[in-house]
Amino acid sequence: MTFGERLTELRKEHGYSTRNEFADKLGIPSTTLRNYETDVREPGHTFLKQISEFFNVSVDYLLCLTDDKEVLKSFRLRESEQVMVKKYRDLDDHGKELVDLVLDKEHDRCIASTSEKPAALRLYTYMRKIAAAGNGFYFDDIPTDTIEAPYMEGADFIIGVSGDSMEPTYNDGDLVYVEKRQIVHPGEIGIFMIHNECFIKEATEEGLKSHNPKYKIIPGSDSIQCIGKVLGKVDITT
Repeated sequence: MTFGERLTELRKEHGYSTRNEFADKLGIPSTTLRNYETDVREPGHTFLKQISEFFNVSVDYLLCLTDDKEVLKSFRLRESEQVMVKKYRDLDDHGKELVDLVLDKEHDRCIASTSEKPAALRLYTYMRKIAAAGNGFYFDDIPTDTIEAPYMEGADFIIGVSGDSMEPTYNDGDLVYVEKRQIVHPGEIGIFMIHNECFIKEATEEGLKSHNPKYKIIPGSDSIQCIGKVLGKVDITT
């Protein structure tokens, strides 16, 4: 299978029956998509990243280096760990079962010994209380600082929530972890910029949704720019 065939397969699996429809969704000319799907044009780094995030599949899967779609986010192996993974894959079922038993036992032991320790802290870029859950604020005016907070895998920065439109999920004054992303999928909460105003909203097929029912949905448009995906609330009591 080629990259073009895999891209076509994913497009159809996700309900995009025509190239024009999918090209519009990606924001590229339909001729460019046709060249990718027919393997006339090789994908660049930016396009591979866009498709990987859009369909939530690994780049290796897109390039047909594996049939495993799983994406390992913010996960890097040391050279010694890569060797261990390769050895594990060469084992038969009996060998893998033995290794799994030992690994599970040692993992449980280590977790038990550290469960009462406080969460590891990390210094994050902090964008103050500007991620508007209400009417929006200018993203360029966000004052940046640093803040020490419990480690959150995948988080690139922390931003504050202002307003009540995301209640009860997020309240005014909450701090949230954000992973820098150009795309978030329907059902995920993200940080978005619209005409240089910053919002925290849930992405849907229709647009950006508030969790507080008194706020209307913001219709989807080309003026909406995704800044990142909200990973969760910062526990400031730690």
